[in-house]
Amino acid sequence: MDIEHAKIRIEELRKAIEENNRRYYVDNSPIISDYEYDQLMYGLIALEKQYPELVTEDSPTQKVGSDLASAYMDGQAHVTPAGKEEREKKEFEQYPHRYPMLSLGNTYDITEVDAFVERASRGLGGNSFTFSCELKFDGTAICLTYRDGRLLRALTRGDGAQGDDVTRNVKHIGNIPQVLKGTGWPEEFEIRGEIYMPYKAFDRLNAERERDEEQPFANPRNAASGSLKLLDPKEVGHRGLECTLYHLLGEDLPFASHDEALNAAKEWGLPVSGKRKICKDVSEIEEYIEYWDAERKFLPFATDGIVIKVNELAFQKTLGYTAKFPRWAVAYKFKAEQALTKLISIDYQVGRTGAVTPVANLEPVPLSGTTVKRASLHNLDQMQLLDIHVGDYVYVEKGGEIIPKITGVELSRRGNDVTLPEFPSRCPDCGTILVRDEGEAKFFCPNTDGCPPQIMGKLVHFISRKAMNVIAGDATVEQLFRLGMVRTPADLYDLTKEDLLRLEGWKDRSAERFLKSLEASKSTSFEHVLFALGIRHIGETTAKSIARHFRNIDALASAGKDELLEVNDIGEVIADSIIAFFSNERNIVEIARLKAAGLHFEMDAIEQDRTDILAGQTIVISGNFSISRDEMKAIIEKNGGKNSSSVSRKTSCLLAGTKPGPEKIKKAEQLGVRIISEADLMGMLSGGTPAAPSADVTETTGESAGEEAAVSAAEEPGTGKAMADGQLSLF
Repeated sequence: MDIEHAKIRIEELRKAIEENNRRYYVDNSPIISDYEYDQLMYGLIALEKQYPELVTEDSPTQKVGSDLASAYMDGQAHVTPAGKEEREKKEFEQYPHRYPMLSLGNTYDITEVDAFVERASRGLGGNSFTFSCELKFDGTAICLTYRDGRLLRALTRGDGAQGDDVTRNVKHIGNIPQVLKGTGWPEEFEIRGEIYMPYKAFDRLNAERERDEEQPFANPRNAASGSLKLLDPKEVGHRGLECTLYHLLGEDLPFASHDEALNAAKEWGLPVSGKRKICKDVSEIEEYIEYWDAERKFLPFATDGIVIKVNELAFQKTLGYTAKFPRWAVAYKFKAEQALTKLISIDYQVGRTGAVTPVANLEPVPLSGTTVKRASLHNLDQMQLLDIHVGDYVYVEKGGEIIPKITGVELSRRGNDVTLPEFPSRCPDCGTILVRDEGEAKFFCPNTDGCPPQIMGKLVHFISRKAMNVIAGDATVEQLFRLGMVRTPADLYDLTKEDLLRLEGWKDRSAERFLKSLEASKSTSFEHVLFALGIRHIGETTAKSIARHFRNIDALASAGKDELLEVNDIGEVIADSIIAFFSNERNIVEIARLKAAGLHFEMDAIEQDRTDILAGQTIVISGNFSISRDEMKAIIEKNGGKNSSSVSRKTSCLLAGTKPGPEKIKKAEQLGVRIISEADLMGMLSGGTPAAPSADVTETTGESAGEEAAVSAAEEPGTGKAMADGQLSLF
């Protein structure tokens, strides 16, 4: 591969990795397995090694995956429907990590563990040392700070340099002590670990969500991460989260080894794993890995590997760090758990857009803590690639404990009674002849107005939180549809209390709540109403751009293709989809009914006054202003700017009021980000030129110089004072 092709491939890999980072860390809705993600990363590492001149500071190989939503502000054209949890998240305060919170290098190959041991031995000049082997918990990373024996602060990993403050929520996790036991703990120290959800709590939570008509979580890791950032700390306590801690940090800690430090932490009442083992050599490490690869299936919580660390703290310091990983630790990842079971039949499901997806019905089989009965076959091409037959014995995986998928057929067990499945030529629900557009992998049912699952899917989309935000779910929609009470969104607004009381299980209170929610939805903004219409290919962000460009539904409906293509987020495919939508007389009638019901089909007056003065500007605000921070953010958005909660190289300017956060000021200065005052911003909006930063913008709020210095050390993981002291951290 020459350098030009390498540039293209590197950019493709970086975009794919960043997108999957956001889905994993922020949305809690990963769509690929850990193994598949790691293959993307290995491919990028190999290319950057071959072409070091193409390595950049913001490459995923040079930084830790971030759980800060602001880290992905520029990549939100597609937001996954991660369920109610994501919509309940708030913007948490962020604090710098005193010691950068790095990640771990990992491998699926036992020979790589041998290589790690050899490298450590060479780096230590042949000195004798031991290894601490520990289970790798599949949850979400946490950093706890204790001062004078009391829990001071709990931070998520964030971007490795700073994390979200989730202290209030962590105080409701039962096995995390707020006050330490015994004596001998340092005046102040940090301890890192993992917050996870045991299988029992996970099953209970998903049963509750299904009963309440909410989307269940795909796996315990997603449930733990989503639960940790809920608005209500008491609800966090209800979720049954637990914590295991595995890394102690602080100044002048009186321990010679990692194992000794964790034993002391246990005496103080901190939850550390009792399943770790000190190993002397590779053979003992491999024995430990082999044991837990089998025994993990019987644990009450999810694990995805083994972490191997050099035990002696002085030797950890000697080995040091790369820019992203410690040289004294590595993670061995278990291969995706696989099960062999029989394929009983194949269903063909029709989605909201008409796409037909084959779904395999399997003989129930235990896999990664759950019983698997169904698995997606994706499309006809995938079925043909697998050469799958009904009656075959198939391999099922849940790599990274994502939704099950069939990865292969055990041909040696294929009998004479198997049958080759025939992909339907007609819609399995309405009988319409299926179509397959050029370049599409899926077949579609074109009967958008008469196909039951498409109708119900559109209704569910219309009432969803990101659209009209009506309090209801799939089961309610199905009840209303099956009784012939609702076929289009406009029908919802014709419902009466008497209609709703005909539904099984409905009482006065539930009917009144639903009608009140419908009434409240009439105040939804035009951009959300446009998204709710379910025009194919128009997501939430695109709907917002279209609404702001055309201002009202009539202007959009009458727009020609050339005019549509003038909108930044619209290409040929979306333009054709919009034209097709408004060419359908049923859609015109439906919009008229929704207008009559009182829905907004034009921008509000306040929205009409929008400008593009701040277009392309990403602004971080800090401190107090003459108006509330929410009002200040609204002004920035109204004038085309983007709000962000943390300072980075992509930040255009830091808007500093009185008593701004010293960490943000410090970071802005280090990165060369312009600092402006409220008066400067107003000058920009009125057409003036922003003045020089005000003299008082660097006023601090009293944090210690040590905390400010930590930010500086955190800027470049693997360098500076933090590394010299051996205090960079991970996990």
